[in-house]
Amino acid sequence: MLTPAFILRRLSTILAVSIVTLTLLAATSGILIAFYYQPAAGAAYDSLQAIDQTIPFGWLVHTLHNLSGNLVIVVGLIQIFVMFLGERFRRSWLTAWVSGILFTLSAIGLSWTAMILNWNQIGFWRLKIELGTIEAIPFIGATLREILTGGSVGSLTVAHMYTLHSYVISLAALGLSIVHLTGLVFQEREMQSEMPAVQPVPQEVEAIAEPSSAQVSI
Repeated sequence: MLTPAFILRRLSTILAVSIVTLTLLAATSGILIAFYYQPAAGAAYDSLQAIDQTIPFGWLVHTLHNLSGNLVIVVGLIQIFVMFLGERFRRSWLTAWVSGILFTLSAIGLSWTAMILNWNQIGFWRLKIELGTIEAIPFIGATLREILTGGSVGSLTVAHMYTLHSYVISLAALGLSIVHLTGLVFQEREMQSEMPAVQPVPQEVEAIAEPSSAQVSI
């Protein structure tokens, strides 16, 4: 029966599959880009230009990487809203809910660490501004800025951001997307197991309900 709860569960499952698909697409295209990318100031921009202009279908891989990375954030935010509407306070739902939130935060983190990886003017000055905000955090701001940049914004900053983007956060996002989908699958199985089984109609009842051929002829 198409109840609102059923529709929300199906929609959340479809969105979870979309999240895993987009994450795998971003990871695969990212690996292909990493074959030619050089994480250094100046060289990062030149290598991406070479990928877009000289590598066969490099522009397509680069575009798919950017689109999948941005789209997965949108899908993740929609998924959080859909799961909030169809909340079910059980362990499987809570697992999917928490992993979905953490995944969306990871996807945003991937987008943030990628801002300097192309080494253009927009990414450079945007990072400088946001590093000032990070440095204003009490007690840990200066240390956190030093960890992210390695000093002044330059080749070491690109290398740090590339490491976080390609290895740390991306692996976490991939694992969280799988956990998220698994939690929703287990929730669906639990819901189906709790549904009452449909009992078959006994043959005696069917025989009584159906009129005999003699009655029909009369």
